[in-house]
Amino acid sequence: MRMVSRLLRATERRAIVGLSGLYATRMLGLFMVLPVLALYAGELEGATPLLIGLALGGYGLTQAILQIPFGLLSDRLGRKPVIAFGMLLFLAGSLVAASAESIAMVILGRCLQGSGAVAAAIMALLADQTREEVRTAAMASIGLSIGVAFAVAMVLGPWLAAAFGLGAIFWVTAALSLVGLVVLWGLVPRAPQRRHRDVGLDRAQLRSVLGRADLLRLDFSIFALHLLLMALFVAIPLRLLDAGLAVEHHGWVYLGIMGLAFVGMVPLVIIAEKRRRMKTMFLLAVAGLGLCSLGLGLAGEGRWGLLGWLLGFFVAFNLLEATLPSMLSKLAPAGAKGTAMGVYSTGQFLGAFLGGVLGGALVQWGGLEAVFYGAALIGLLWLGVIAGMAPPPHLSSEVVALGDEPQDALDSLMERLAEVAGVEDVLVVPEERVAYLKVDRQRLDSEALARVAGKREE
Repeated sequence: MRMVSRLLRATERRAIVGLSGLYATRMLGLFMVLPVLALYAGELEGATPLLIGLALGGYGLTQAILQIPFGLLSDRLGRKPVIAFGMLLFLAGSLVAASAESIAMVILGRCLQGSGAVAAAIMALLADQTREEVRTAAMASIGLSIGVAFAVAMVLGPWLAAAFGLGAIFWVTAALSLVGLVVLWGLVPRAPQRRHRDVGLDRAQLRSVLGRADLLRLDFSIFALHLLLMALFVAIPLRLLDAGLAVEHHGWVYLGIMGLAFVGMVPLVIIAEKRRRMKTMFLLAVAGLGLCSLGLGLAGEGRWGLLGWLLGFFVAFNLLEATLPSMLSKLAPAGAKGTAMGVYSTGQFLGAFLGGVLGGALVQWGGLEAVFYGAALIGLLWLGVIAGMAPPPHLSSEVVALGDEPQDALDSLMERLAEVAGVEDVLVVPEERVAYLKVDRQRLDSEALARVAGKREE
């Protein structure tokens, strides 16, 4: 077995910085319209609340349909060419939306943006660029970049729209696409393509993943979470306006709320992870989303009540955004995390699409309050779906790199790894020269695992 180090190499640092930035700029462009589209799209030809909602969530439909095909295509044609093609589609969609004079063209632009569904290909390229020992930290950097992009977008979008109009957001998004292409080809190093069960989709595992009730609950949860987000943001910007908050000040409102929500979320994540109260925090967060949605409907035009309920919503939202992927990682079988995440991401994008459509329909047919009350009912349904779930086991994923051992040595390795204290699940994949483990870190005998694997830290 080969010696390993968890210190990042120069090429790994370049790949992590470049791909995290690429992912973040792409998500920034998608999210910047979230707090402003409902305010400005009414000026476009043919605009109705339903069509505004469709424009808001339209990217999610094409993302959901194309993200897995793009990932599989990158296995055949190469990561960088597929990512570049997806970024060009994203650029084209941004240009269409930037020059749009009708809501139909904005919808077309948003759907084109979503058709550049390169998330899976970016993750696969990052996995190609990193060793198994540092891959978890590398993937965490992508998650962090998404969170930062969302917070920045919520603040930057209102400022740009107030100063230069709705089209400016899409022009900036187009410019970010060009920057992303430069980063892709100029900063991210080349790497040989490999298969990664902890990142990519394995079609052989798809049926078993879809048959797991615990994983399906999480798929429904991310679907419902982004449905609520998109539905509410058809109404929230208008409710802020009704409360006397001028459009040019919305960015400051979101800046304060996002900052306070992050501070409020951190201790709850610590309780969930460190004190092993994951299910309790999960149920409380879902109940909080439903309650805050109801409160937003009842707040009327009262400014402080509205801001208080909005803060509560984002504390719960951020908590779930942080803990749902962690729960998925704990529940997914060894070697099936990538497949489980592919299904999960598809649910997220479908939720964004249907949330925009539902929010627009409710505003059109029932007014702003109908959106908030409808969201509260969805929260209640969601709570019913997850109420009977078992607490997730507090397991972590571990990938053990194998050397050039003969086949007969690999055949017995799974049994020997499974006998190590704290190792709960094992999958040895000879063709990838890795073993995928699920471990309980509080019980894990790290020295025994190192002996069995024949590894030692540098």
